[in-house]
Amino acid sequence: MNSFKSKVILLALISLIALQDGFSQGSGNKYAGEFLMIGVGGRPKGMGGAYVALVNDVTAGYWNPGSLSRIEYPQFALMHDAQFGNLVNYDYGSVGIPFGKNSSLGLSLIRMGIDDIADTRNALIEENGNGVYEQELGERIDPSRITYFNAANYALYITYAKHPSEKFTYGANLKIIRENLAEAGAWGLGFDIGASYNPFGDFYLGANLMDITTTYLSWSTGKKEVITPTAKVGTAYQMEFLKGTITPVLDFDIRFENRQQSANANLGPVSFDMHAGLEYTFKNLISLRTGYNDLGNLTLGAGVKLPKINIDYSFSKFDGLEELGNSHLISLIFTLEDEKFQRK
Repeated sequence: MNSFKSKVILLALISLIALQDGFSQGSGNKYAGEFLMIGVGGRPKGMGGAYVALVNDVTAGYWNPGSLSRIEYPQFALMHDAQFGNLVNYDYGSVGIPFGKNSSLGLSLIRMGIDDIADTRNALIEENGNGVYEQELGERIDPSRITYFNAANYALYITYAKHPSEKFTYGANLKIIRENLAEAGAWGLGFDIGASYNPFGDFYLGANLMDITTTYLSWSTGKKEVITPTAKVGTAYQMEFLKGTITPVLDFDIRFENRQQSANANLGPVSFDMHAGLEYTFKNLISLRTGYNDLGNLTLGAGVKLPKINIDYSFSKFDGLEELGNSHLISLIFTLEDEKFQRK
């Protein structure tokens, strides 16, 4: 399948899903804002996306805003993920700054886009007098009349976090969403709140209530979409093992959109999707990871911790959909680990 045909097919699928949801749900859309659920960072993605309780770095702005207060130095993160045979680019960047005795501020940006999509709506050659085309599809298009556009979604997170005690953290996100599709565009504004708790030892609990007030997307075409609240809850437990640390993690996404067919399990309109993972870190230097995500796919990952930089990689395969290719993700976290930047 060549690049042009792949992009046309993928765009058609996206459009069909949007139209179907629009007709079935009126002004709402069951899968509106779905790009916000993909996840960021090589470490959590290697563990199947189970990270809401374990997160302790700058990516907390996405996974659990309350846990951003755990950082002791300024941090920066970058990530690139090529999906569906490099058709879809998923990029992420963030910065987290500790201030005062127990607070942090963060800024995160996500972009998911399909770039340089050929627009042939005004490039078709007219049919002949009999009302049929004699040429193949590729020959019926005038290349000089083809234009190009991008289909891209953006999300900007502004995070505030605090830990009033060593065991408890809380925080919130202000989330600004922008979606573009050819000439059409949409804006949205949402809020997340998150918290983490360490009841004993190295056992952690976490929760992130996303779009808690319900997020509305207003399109320039007049269409309205609704992103309903989602609760991400999870646990993590760190144990010493073979001169290192082994960490099992388990998360659940709880939605209220009546996803009976696509969810792992449901109770009426309430659906549950599971993420599970396992990480082994040797002497705080090298990590190996595996996981099981909500799509039922096995994930793998690895990471290395160098002075002031963490490099993480994850791999996932779309089982039964080989034509969509695999997902290879690389992320970097930079830490300004210097006494003059340390939280006072």
